[in-house]
This record gives sequence, C-alpha cells and structure tokens, in this order.
Amino acid sequence: MRLLLDTHIALWTAIDSPRLPPRARSLITAANADLFVSKASLWEVAIKYSRRRGKPEDMPVSSVRLLELLSRARCLVIEIERPHLERLEQLPWLHKDPFDRLLVAQAIAEPMRLLTVDPEVAAYGAPVEPV
Repeated sequence: MRLLLDTHIALWTAIDSPRLPPRARSLITAANADLFVSKASLWEVAIKYSRRRGKPEDMPVSSVRLLELLSRARCLVIEIERPHLERLEQLPWLHKDPFDRLLVAQAIAEPMRLLTVDPEVAAYGAPVEPV
C-alpha cells in the first residue's frame, strides 16, 4: 500500500512523537507499506522552521533534518509533477491551505492514500485516509 504522509504525520513519524495516532503508526509500520513524503511538505517545513521565532515546539526539525530522518524510515520523496498540478486545478475548494491541497492532488494522481489528522483535508474523501 502506497502511503503519502501529510506534513504533521511525516514530522511525527520522523521524530517518533507520541502525537502520531496509533492507527497511523500501524499503517506506516505495516510490512506492505511504501512511504512517501511530498516535496511540498518539505517546503512547508522549511518555511515554518525559518519563522518559528525561537520556539522549538513550533517546528521541531528543519526540512533538511526531516529529510534525513524520513530517509532512515524508508520514506521516499515525491516531486511535484505536471499531473499533480493538473489535478490540483480540478480540486474543489474544500480546504484553502495550498500545501494540503497539493497533497490531495498528488494522492489522487499517483494514486496513493494520504494519511492526515486534518478533518478539512479528510473532507475530500478517498484517497484521503483520516487517522
């Protein structure tokens, strides 16, 4: 099963946070799970890390460190490609966050299951997997 981790799930997986929901942990650690993180999530982390105003809880790791940690967890990076952009332009405006909308588009185009804790993202339905 191909799993695209949203930014929160990717961060919590990388730092082994207790905030990672048990269902997400179960899916991520399943023997048949192929894990992916979007370049968009790494970009989001880079932006938020640079703006964290000295509070580590705002963004616990840099995008470079996140990439290192996720690589160790056998997570591959998915680039932003033309089919993702085409799908993005077709998405209804159920959510206004540009990063999350791109993740939904990537999950649809690939196809993959997008793991998220965000109820607004979950409103898109399949292939979004609320955890």
